[in-house]
Amino acid sequence: MTQFDAEPMYDVAEFASFELFSPDVDGTLWFFKDLLGMIETGRSGNSVYLRGWQDHYQHSLKVTYRETPGMGFAGWRAMSAQALDRRVAAIKETGRGIGWVEGEYGMGPAYEFSLPDGSVQRINWEVEYFKPAPSEISIVQNRVQRRPLSGVPIKALDHLNMMAKNVTTNKEFVAEVLGFKLSENIVTSANVEAGAWMRLQTRSHDVAFTKDATGEGGRLHHVAFLFGNSQHLNDAADVLTDHGLEIEAGPAHHGISQAEFLYVFEPGGNRIELVGTLGYDIHDPSWQPITWRQDNLETAIVWYGSPLPPEFDTYGTPNSIPTNYRTPNRYIQAEANQLFRK
Repeated sequence: MTQFDAEPMYDVAEFASFELFSPDVDGTLWFFKDLLGMIETGRSGNSVYLRGWQDHYQHSLKVTYRETPGMGFAGWRAMSAQALDRRVAAIKETGRGIGWVEGEYGMGPAYEFSLPDGSVQRINWEVEYFKPAPSEISIVQNRVQRRPLSGVPIKALDHLNMMAKNVTTNKEFVAEVLGFKLSENIVTSANVEAGAWMRLQTRSHDVAFTKDATGEGGRLHHVAFLFGNSQHLNDAADVLTDHGLEIEAGPAHHGISQAEFLYVFEPGGNRIELVGTLGYDIHDPSWQPITWRQDNLETAIVWYGSPLPPEFDTYGTPNSIPTNYRTPNRYIQAEANQLFRK
């Protein structure tokens, strides 16, 4: 079945929240708050809640202490309470449902489930909207708050990329059960799907699945945050480098999505993507997915700018294969790359 064989489903509205595990919560908070201007809105136990200055809810990022970095869960907001009920029923039928979890700071009860590769997801409806203090209210009434004056402030949570053992299996699950639509994909010369970029509404993608070159799957490749401005991305590159953060790649442009990007490792060891300008929106209801193949793959990954390093295909969190850290937040894997690229 293709995405055109059934009536389009719009029960899931957006990527609304993300839990990031970090063994260095203080360092991770310094990265997001001091350098990228995210705003702390609450704390509970081993977790700290943050939001970008244009995020509408009480939080979009939850940073939680764990001994190893990685992804706690990805949170998706349903289009309505009725839509949530429909998606929960559909998830239960797949056998991948885990169960309801109590609401947390700024978010109501959520239904937890897993993708075929095992990564944990949540879907909910009830949210609490951020209310700025009087000193933070913008004269531009359609802004959530004034632009912060600290760091190079990101606007909002943008998208998620998860490493998959089998890209197609995960792609089909989110399409059939959650209503994601395929925007673009990569198919190798061996006719294996190596990447799939999926959307909920009109942005080019809300989630991507990329082939895990280690064969492990179910790991975080990166979570992305939006600047929406090329100059802000260049400013961030300047600030991050000046404060000892090693940039993995960029600023440059992807061919897929046409987005302007920068990849950097936060102090906890997770890869973070900062998005300067978004690429394109999809308003065509009969959009035909773009397939990139071996002969144009380099353009797909980097349209222009420096190429991505070899470990881009093999490093994800949590990481369970041999590593060699040049700095606490930089992953080098030359021997593993040679092994997996044979």
